[in-house]
Amino acid sequence: MNAARVGLLTLMVVACIALGLSAGSVRLPLSDVWIGLWQGKGAAAAIVREVRAPRVVLAFLVGGSLAVCGAALQAMIRNPLAEPYLLGLSSGAGLGAVLAIASRAANPWAIPLAAFIGALAAVALVYRLSLVSGRRLDPHVLLLSGVVVGAFAGALMSAVMVLSDAPGVRNAFLWLLGGFGSASWRSLAVFTAYAVLPLGILLFHARSLDLIALGDEPAHHLGAEVDRIRRVVYLCTALLTAASVATCGIVGFVGLVVPHAVRTRFRPLHRSLLPLVFVAGGCFLVLADVVSRTAVRPLELPVGVITALIGVPIFALLLRRTLAP
Repeated sequence: MNAARVGLLTLMVVACIALGLSAGSVRLPLSDVWIGLWQGKGAAAAIVREVRAPRVVLAFLVGGSLAVCGAALQAMIRNPLAEPYLLGLSSGAGLGAVLAIASRAANPWAIPLAAFIGALAAVALVYRLSLVSGRRLDPHVLLLSGVVVGAFAGALMSAVMVLSDAPGVRNAFLWLLGGFGSASWRSLAVFTAYAVLPLGILLFHARSLDLIALGDEPAHHLGAEVDRIRRVVYLCTALLTAASVATCGIVGFVGLVVPHAVRTRFRPLHRSLLPLVFVAGGCFLVLADVVSRTAVRPLELPVGVITALIGVPIFALLLRRTLAP
């Protein structure tokens, strides 16, 4: 990555973060944002440092993580339509989180763990459905299996939220649409603790993702351990998706939109693609969160609504291109 591209990315991140800190139900000029960041007194400082700063940083990290998940899954199954939301990982993680809330789990680390178990269960079920009758893995069947498992998990989530009398469960409907209204420094710390290791592992396996994107047989001939790498990628993407769902709810289509946009513009190998996708995904979700806070001010839209409004048309376009003869 050359210096000009690094400088452009840095400028883009700074601009998105500045916009995220200044936008909201209370408009703050950039001068007040700067003062609020470095001074601990006054209303502006309280808004910026205790409300908006953890929200913007969490949105950036979640967006980058989901985008990296999408890029890794697309390489793994060689399908540009793959992403955690469409493969059922997000819904499985959401089901695990809702079950943890319904069981009155008070530990802040318990909900991400339950979401991880739910995401792993969804991955296993999707993978099993795509290998019916011993056939080899078909990317199109895998995608359809993900949609079916996601719908099933969504139905179970709705049933649990309706039937459970646990405090907070009935308020989970808005959480499941995705949002950063409850972001805090503690939730940021929990997400970071869960996300650092899988992100590092995925970046470490960047060359293996390049090989697997060529196909299983060419990857075998070039020395890649395809089955082991596939398990590692599924575990890492499941953990990242679970951490995202546990902290901000289900946010779909980030892993679809961002890798597609980056590949269209740059077409890099995964060693460069994953960092680019992380930065672009973080900026995308910060901007989506800004829109969710300002579009119908003083009300706040779920950020998952904004990403879906952008992602669904792109998904339809990609689906048409993928299935075209």
